[in-house]
Amino acid sequence: MPPSNKAKLPSAWDRFLEELDGLLREQVHVHCIGGFVVSLFYGLPRPTADVDYFAVLPYASVDELQALAGAGSRLARKYKLYFQHVPTISLPEDYETRLTEMYPGRFRNLHLYAPDPYDLILSKLERNSPKDRDDVAYLARTRRLSPEVLRKRYTRELRAYLANETRHDLTLKLWLDIGFEGPPIKP
Repeated sequence: MPPSNKAKLPSAWDRFLEELDGLLREQVHVHCIGGFVVSLFYGLPRPTADVDYFAVLPYASVDELQALAGAGSRLARKYKLYFQHVPTISLPEDYETRLTEMYPGRFRNLHLYAPDPYDLILSKLERNSPKDRDDVAYLARTRRLSPEVLRKRYTRELRAYLANETRHDLTLKLWLDIGFEGPPIKP
């Protein structure tokens, strides 16, 4: 069950993204990941100050996006929020087919996309920080995710691309044990 795309942005984020949108010279499509998506799209009540993103279309827009809204930019200093390109993260091979635009129609040139919750979970697999484990548990319970779907997507679309399959197999098992136990959490 996807979240509502009509979610209201917190005012600082709304102003930051609105100003960035006005500065962009063309349509920019940003594939977001991380805490920004978990918090602002899936509803985890945890503050975040950055938009981690994996891909941008057109790709040449990465430099413009970083210059306008990356760490240390004028917008970042003004709003204490910023964009951060994370090009080395691993996502399932068909993740693009499952992206959802986060705020459709809200901005003229800026289009932010969120991966579905399974893909978002798998994007955190390699890092496996305590915060990532908390995100997994939150997403699994609030989105009523299926452990079988997560396991299949990992096996069919991601595992073969990871450097240390054994390590990531164990991480996935841990996440299934801690994230998919207990009653669902109400979002």
